[in-house]
Amino acid sequence: MEIKVLGPGCAKCQQTEKIVREAVAETGSDAQIEKVTDVMKIAGYGVFGTPAVVIDGQVKSVGKIPKKEDVKAWIGK
Repeated sequence: MEIKVLGPGCAKCQQTEKIVREAVAETGSDAQIEKVTDVMKIAGYGVFGTPAVVIDGQVKSVGKIPKKEDVKAWIGK
C-alpha cells in the first residue's frame, strides 16, 4: 500500500502526516508513506486544496485534517 500526504509543509499538512503515520503504526500496516510537497505533483492528482491524502492513487481527503479513525478505515485494518 502506498500513502501520499500532499501539502507544502504547513501546520495542517504536518498534522495530517502525523495522523497518517500514527494510524499506520497502530494498525500494523506495512504501508509506504510519502510526503509530497511539489505543487505540480500535487496538482497532478487533481488536488487544489491541501492537506490531501492519497492511498494507492485514490484521493481520500482534501483540504482538511482527517480523523485517525478515518485513516484506519481507508487502510482497511
